[in-house]
Amino acid sequence: MPKKAKPKKSSLGTAVGIGVGIAAATAAAYLLFGPEGKKNRKAISSLSVKIKGDIIEKFEKVKEITEPIYYEIVDEVSKKYSKLKNVDKDELEAVVNDLKSNWKEIIKDAKTTKNKKQS
Repeated sequence: MPKKAKPKKSSLGTAVGIGVGIAAATAAAYLLFGPEGKKNRKAISSLSVKIKGDIIEKFEKVKEITEPIYYEIVDEVSKKYSKLKNVDKDELEAVVNDLKSNWKEIIKDAKTTKNKKQS
């Protein structure tokens, strides 16, 4: 009996997944070790770590991260946390504003990292 050929999995999906992972890791690295990293490390609380973790999970489900999609994900996650009683609204707002203001740096660093990985 001849063997059946197995269909090849999409390498595009794998590449996109790797790109999203690189972008998420770059975003976290920029926030912790960028120009204002020392200040950011002091400000990080368990809330911001949880929020960033949820955002990274959402990134992994998206094929391509664009600025509107990035803002939509940040808003969606922040709405979830704003409904919780034990969340400091000022801290939540500060984390969201920080994430939104770093969009350009996150993408710039992600592209640089992606180019280095492809070389």
